[in-house]
Amino acid sequence: MTTTDARPADPLTPAARALCDAMSAAFPHPEAGVAALRAAARAHLGDVPPTPTVSANGVPVRLYEGREELVVVFAHGGGWVLCDLDTHDRTCRALAARTGATVVSVDYRRAPEHRFPAAEDDVCTALGWAAGRYPGRALVLAGDSSGGNLAAAAALRARDGGGPPLVGQLLVHPALDHRLEGRSAHDFAEGHFHTTAHMRWYWQQYTGPGGDPAAASPGLTPDVSRLPPTLLVLADCDPLRDEGLAYARRLSAAGVRAEVHLHTGMFHGFLGGAGVLPEADAALDGAASWLRALRP
Repeated sequence: MTTTDARPADPLTPAARALCDAMSAAFPHPEAGVAALRAAARAHLGDVPPTPTVSANGVPVRLYEGREELVVVFAHGGGWVLCDLDTHDRTCRALAARTGATVVSVDYRRAPEHRFPAAEDDVCTALGWAAGRYPGRALVLAGDSSGGNLAAAAALRARDGGGPPLVGQLLVHPALDHRLEGRSAHDFAEGHFHTTAHMRWYWQQYTGPGGDPAAASPGLTPDVSRLPPTLLVLADCDPLRDEGLAYARRLSAAGVRAEVHLHTGMFHGFLGGAGVLPEADAALDGAASWLRALRP
């Protein structure tokens, strides 16, 4: 009898694998340090169309003005360390175009120069500013990855601190639990662009020595009731998948209307592949449809 060493099937689609490998090859390991990772995040950006940037009570924000009565306050991803308004310009522009909403992209302070809760404070400040600039319009908090963490945290603070009322929160593969104990953090620890090692390093930069990562983990908050309707857009091949699913279950159990769009064959950050990955365009279309359906 002969045996063969069968390789397990790749969970990524062929197009996602090609993009994932290209992105991974150009992205350093955490040991390379902050400057190298930031440079890699901005590589190949190309020209970014001019868009107004204003001060939201001291926090720089970029405005994508829309005609609909909806305002989306958006926090970009990048592990609280990388990325900026330019790296997420296309995503914000796509959300604005697909919804007609005004998108307020927040240039929050980044770690390790500014650790928790500086970024969270800035998103909350921008949210309050948006409520004053666009009175009467429906407000949504949104973000991807670490930005999803900030959006979820800001929603909790708005609920508990008498902040502006929200009609929804859009969380794209959010970082919600510093423990990274889900099965997905093991199964997709490597080989799918965003690694579990990178995520642990980001948490270290964000909370710092002696910091309290549990306080910065919205997924661990004791009470998730009275939050606005929530859409979680998740990638199936993502170390953060399971913490997103766990948060959706907690929200539903607390009586919050929670919806999950789980995209199979996709990796963390796949939304940036719009125009290349049909699933990325479908994810943006689905998120936009959900946003348009929100009512105060």
